[in-house]
Amino acid sequence: MAKLQVAIDLLTTEEALALAGKVAPYIDIIELGTPLIKNMGVSVITAMKQAHPDKIVFADLKTADAGELEADIAFKAGADLVTVLGVAGNATIAGAVKAAKAHGKGVVVDTIGAPNRVERAREAAALGATFVELHAGLDEQWTPGYSIQVLIDEASTANTPVSIAGGVNINNIKAVVASGVKVAVAGAAIYGAPDPAAAAKALREAMDAA
Repeated sequence: MAKLQVAIDLLTTEEALALAGKVAPYIDIIELGTPLIKNMGVSVITAMKQAHPDKIVFADLKTADAGELEADIAFKAGADLVTVLGVAGNATIAGAVKAAKAHGKGVVVDTIGAPNRVERAREAAALGATFVELHAGLDEQWTPGYSIQVLIDEASTANTPVSIAGGVNINNIKAVVASGVKVAVAGAAIYGAPDPAAAAKALREAMDAA
């Protein structure tokens, strides 16, 4: 069964903890967004893991270099998963995977900006990624004509464990799950909702019914 990941793109530890507290009953993975970690430092990772030890805490580092070092820092802070950019070199991914193995944790390769997400997903899986995020970033999502369908189609053909991030919401969650994803990542659909808990609950129920 696919897991539900909330991407917390807020900027303070207090806001992140407050949101996580509301949605925790319905989600499996708590993602701490890159701006949040840059703003608060790795202490936000520790705070989130202490608050939710039963959840998978995902540190969205988007590492581009020094893979082993950056992953080690995040794992020591309490992260269960870290991200490395798919456009980074293979050595960077391999370094992060080495750190993950040492800690008994995992690496997610984020394909944002990759010219061929599916091809890079397969390469990253071969390098030891736990799964690969087929990711359309905000700038791509705001491009005229963008549709999450492109990610759904890619997931259906990847033949490797993937997640989808890039506009997941209640209207497309069933199609996202049907594509065979390991994880569905919802950001604004949850944290931007008037009632984040209700939004997370609705996504969870739609996923379970798919």
